[in-house]
Amino acid sequence: MKSTCCFLFIAFMLFTCASLQAQNEQEPESLGLPGDNFNLYAALKLFQESETLEAFENKLNDEENEINNLDLDGDGQIDYIRVTDNVDDNVHNIVLQVAVSKEETQDIAVFTVENDNEKGVQIQVIGDEDLYGKDYIIEPNYDDNNAGNGGTPNPGYTGNRNVVEDKTIVVHRTTTVEVSSWPVIRYIFVPTYVVWRSPWYWGYYPPVWRPWRPVFWHQYYGYHYHWNYYYYGYYRRGWFIRYPRWNNFYYSGRRSRSPVFYTRRERGDYRQTYSRPDLTRQGSDMFRKKNPKAPTVDKKVPTIKVPSRPSVTRPVTRPVVPPRETRPGGGVRPNPAKPVTRPLPQKPVTRPVTRPIEKPVTRPIQK
Repeated sequence: MKSTCCFLFIAFMLFTCASLQAQNEQEPESLGLPGDNFNLYAALKLFQESETLEAFENKLNDEENEINNLDLDGDGQIDYIRVTDNVDDNVHNIVLQVAVSKEETQDIAVFTVENDNEKGVQIQVIGDEDLYGKDYIIEPNYDDNNAGNGGTPNPGYTGNRNVVEDKTIVVHRTTTVEVSSWPVIRYIFVPTYVVWRSPWYWGYYPPVWRPWRPVFWHQYYGYHYHWNYYYYGYYRRGWFIRYPRWNNFYYSGRRSRSPVFYTRRERGDYRQTYSRPDLTRQGSDMFRKKNPKAPTVDKKVPTIKVPSRPSVTRPVTRPVVPPRETRPGGGVRPNPAKPVTRPLPQKPVTRPVTRPIEKPVTRPIQK
């Protein structure tokens, strides 16, 4: 009798572990949060392919790359994403941020790049919990069984297969040595590197940038679905933050939140982006047109059910600022179709930002 109970207990534990692992390997396509319109897998792929942080910022804000679909301020135009590097000894906290108004900014995600002599270079993308929920972490498929590579193994990712929507995707594992060879990572760790801080801010953007209208989420998903074989083959969901000073250095000290964005989110303003499932095929057709030789070009995009929005884990403690239309003194954002090209003052960078010459203002002579 005792041996039978032990056998049943062991069988139950094995079944529970297998179920948890299967849950970890399933990747939901929609979070029901504003971050759905900025795919962090796609952002990490773009980061890997960029040579500098300036180039990374330019590519994020390029309509042709189909990555930025955020309209946090609700003006019907895509928001410009700023990239700013906050260095903490051997760790680069590369923040992606949007100016929601003249007075407020909202962090989107942080790329933490740590250069450890023992573990090598490790990178994670941590989505801001206001946009992605708590602990939404993306990282390369590290070879956790390789000694000295990545620290504690991830128990939810074993073998060389990953299951997404009941489909098997081949997992391509990497090492910290391979990650350290990414062009942008080599760039930020050279001795002559000058810390990159985007010179652009609310109403003042690069002269070549023109905002475009955001698309509905289903169209955005229809496009990126065809890249899932790459996203989930080379990257994965992380289960803990590797950077030990994350809370002290960034989260508690430098994280930027916008009460205006938070109010719009709680009011449900961003939910309307999920109202056009019929546009999924349109996004899929756009992918086929741009990538006719992709291995998934013939795959049909499945119907996706958007989950209900999870509850907020940490409420905003600052008073909510009223919309800019009702603020005393105005404060209306300049017309994004005609951006002003006056950047923030900054230290010289390795690649100088082109600034157009402004005409002096002529003042009438007082008699």
